[in-house]
Amino acid sequence: MISEKIRWKSGKHMTVQKRGEVVYLTFPSLENKEGFLHGFSTRLGGVSQGCLSSMNISRSFGEPEENVRENLRRLADAIGFSPENIVLSHQTHTTNIRVVTEKDRGCGYDRPRDYTDVDGLITNVPGLVLTTSYADCVPLFLVDPVHRAVGLSHSGWRGTVRKIGLRTVREMTENYGTDPGDIIAAIGPSICQDCYEVSGDVIREVENAFPERLHELLFYKKENGKYQLNLWEAARQVFLEAGIPEENISLPGICTCCNPDLLFSHRATGGKRGNLAAFLGIRDQE
Repeated sequence: MISEKIRWKSGKHMTVQKRGEVVYLTFPSLENKEGFLHGFSTRLGGVSQGCLSSMNISRSFGEPEENVRENLRRLADAIGFSPENIVLSHQTHTTNIRVVTEKDRGCGYDRPRDYTDVDGLITNVPGLVLTTSYADCVPLFLVDPVHRAVGLSHSGWRGTVRKIGLRTVREMTENYGTDPGDIIAAIGPSICQDCYEVSGDVIREVENAFPERLHELLFYKKENGKYQLNLWEAARQVFLEAGIPEENISLPGICTCCNPDLLFSHRATGGKRGNLAAFLGIRDQE
């Protein structure tokens, strides 16, 4: 069993799904919300080779276009949507949020993106599937079941200290009338505190972004002068600041760096890796 080989950090927070050879992860809290779909890919079940094997969804590592499209097609088929509905981000560690509309359908899959520097996506259009990519950074899933809207954002340490999670919530409120108290949120598979060593320069940014009362929760200093940073807790605190109820926030419990055979990790491989994908969408109503 694949789930038995996973190094869970604090209990089992996600569910391992397998459709044919494709393995992906889901959150029980989001699965229970009728009318939405989501998933987070693993590196299993694709056609990529070498250090990209086998389910790489990025074109940034010299992967042939046909391999990326086939991997995305397989993931879409497993999760239950058409790959032509994908809308892919263009991540550069910004806090830019794109309001995704019908004209964006297929961007990044079967036609070029006409936008750049987009780390967050929101939509209320049924059928569109927001897609972001990862290899240690934090995926932020946001579902508004009342107004039937979703948001999906990429949050590395830069996005975390600049609070892209808060900005995504505010964009959903402004565009769709979302009440943060209604949001079901999830923090996706990413690097855990035990694996994430950072420099003092990064920690100074964290100290400036978060109140002192939270610093003990977010990082600690080691004898070598470096720090261990807890991106999961930082993302949770950003969600709480945005007004999302604590009981509506799910943590991943699974670290990309601790599970290099299942998930791509930049830290674990020294950059010799592919990218994972997060998917989130609103199902078409019949």
